[in-house]
Amino acid sequence: MRIEHIAIWTNNLERLKEFYIKYFNATAGDKYINESKSFESYFLSFDQGCRLEIMHKPSIPENSNNVYDQYLGLIHFAISVGSKSKVLAITERLREDGYEIIGEPRTTGDGYFESVILDPDRNRIEITA
Repeated sequence: MRIEHIAIWTNNLERLKEFYIKYFNATAGDKYINESKSFESYFLSFDQGCRLEIMHKPSIPENSNNVYDQYLGLIHFAISVGSKSKVLAITERLREDGYEIIGEPRTTGDGYFESVILDPDRNRIEITA
């Protein structure tokens, strides 16, 4: 068994799609639109592993997404970029482009080299090697 995809809501579908394409080389499938439900989504694919579904529906309420709080439920997902040098390079590129780095690059106690950043909707992303 494997995780097929993870889904997240967004208020700006195109902005979030472009973020994952630009920084993580995602490939977007065709936009799905269900007009009767006011629902739109994209599936984003990566080199391997599960896909990310980004979804928009105007009636979905805002989330405070305070990144310094912990809570039950999905808290982050990780994208493996293949090497320590890529973790460093992508983290610095995101920093230069104004994205918030909430976990500086480091080796974790369980042996990962990672940084933690926020995407445009303030979802936590671990960039790992």
